[in-house]
Formats: sequence, C-alpha cells, structure tokens
Amino acid sequence: MANRTDSKLINPLLEIMRRLRDPDDGCDWDKVQTFKTIAPYTVEEAYEVSDAIDRDDMDALKDELGDLLLQVVFHSQIASDAGQFDFQDVVTSICDKMTRRHPHIFGEADESPGWEQIKADERQQSGQASALDGVALALPALLRAQKIQKRAARVGFDWPDKAPVKDKLLEELQEVVDARTDAEVHEEIGDLLFSAVNLARHYEVDAEQALVDATAKFTKRFNAVESTVPKDMKEMSLEELEAEWQKAKTSPASGS
Repeated sequence: MANRTDSKLINPLLEIMRRLRDPDDGCDWDKVQTFKTIAPYTVEEAYEVSDAIDRDDMDALKDELGDLLLQVVFHSQIASDAGQFDFQDVVTSICDKMTRRHPHIFGEADESPGWEQIKADERQQSGQASALDGVALALPALLRAQKIQKRAARVGFDWPDKAPVKDKLLEELQEVVDARTDAEVHEEIGDLLFSAVNLARHYEVDAEQALVDATAKFTKRFNAVESTVPKDMKEMSLEELEAEWQKAKTSPASGS
C-alpha cells in the first residue's frame, strides 16, 4: 500500500480531471467525452511514449508518460461518473494482478510457473474457452496476428519447422496472382500478410518491429533520392529512379 506522501502525488491530477468533468462548471469538451471517443487518444499517447523511447529523448518520455497517465485518469473519471469504478479501483486491480502473476516474489512459490501459463490459467478461470480469447481487437494488425499465432502454437496448432511455412507463403503469393476479383485480391493479400507474419515468428523475428524498421529504412533511402535527383521525380523514368535508388542503398546516410 502506498504511503500518504506517495498517494498525494496523484491527487492534484485526479482533482484536475474531476473539475474538467464537472457537470456544471467543467470544460465543455471534457464533459461530453466517453470511453469510445477518447480511446483513439489513448492509443496515440501510447505510440508517442514508444516514439520518445526510440528517440532516446528522456524529456519527451517524461512528458508523454504524463499524457498517457492522463488518459488512465480520464477513463477512470468517466467510469466514476457512471458509478462503475474509480482510479483507486484501477490501482487496486493492477496491484492484485501483478502480485498474483509473481507468486515466486509475493507468494510461497519457489519459482514462477511462467507469465503465459499464469495468464492462461486466468483466462480459464474467467470463463474464456478459446486459446485465442483475450487478444485485443485494437492491436496493430501485424502484432495481433503474431499474438494469435503464438496462442495457437501453444496448443500445438503450428508448423513443425520453417520449411512448410515458406511453402505456404509462396502458395499464398501465387493465390494473389491468380485472384480475379477485387474481393479475392483483398482476401488473398490478407492471407499473404498473415503467412509472412507466421514466417517471421518461426524465425523469432517481431513482425511489427521488422516492418517498422523496414519502413524507416525505406523513408531514409527515399529522402536520399529526393535530395539528390536533378529534377522532379515524376518526370524521371523508372530506369533513372532505379539508378538513384541503388545509389541511395549504398549510402551510409540512407541506412543501408
């Protein structure tokens, strides 16, 4: 349990949000927000925290963590206004969860049974029947695909090694080529991407981070081409653009 000094640190922020949501004297914008309307801001703030970490910007990280904490307080106040739960209930819930998931630290277990096993036990106790239950729908698509595949693999639904996964990826690519309607192309490209994530998982590569890195590399190289071409790229032939691209690939500044 936090001591009085620790508890007081959060109180000013809780009071600010309470006043912003006050039905009579609060902010017109804050008063009408719901869980759904502010959910996109919550996700955005989480990404901005990650971005500050990637840039190793500690001042920005401090600010972004504050923005993310505000989102937790905002959701908690909305719930409190509706008589559902409050910020203290959120704190109590996560404290209980962390204590429960570390029985080797806070309990009598000699060693941890494993984070995933503990979460699986919790899902079973909460009545979630499927091994895939509980994977958030709002996760980025590649990350969610990766988590779904890991869950399936834990119950034995998985390829034994990389070879058939590679074959499946090539099969899905051919099905994209063979697709005839827009709907078929949409479906087959989805299958292709899902298979690509599966291959990344078998190589123990984080598909989401790999795509982030590949996009960053493309951006650097594209910027290098942009800064060196003698004319508008729209006026250049594919051969000319390819030649500039190959130059950019060999430039240290472009991330090659």
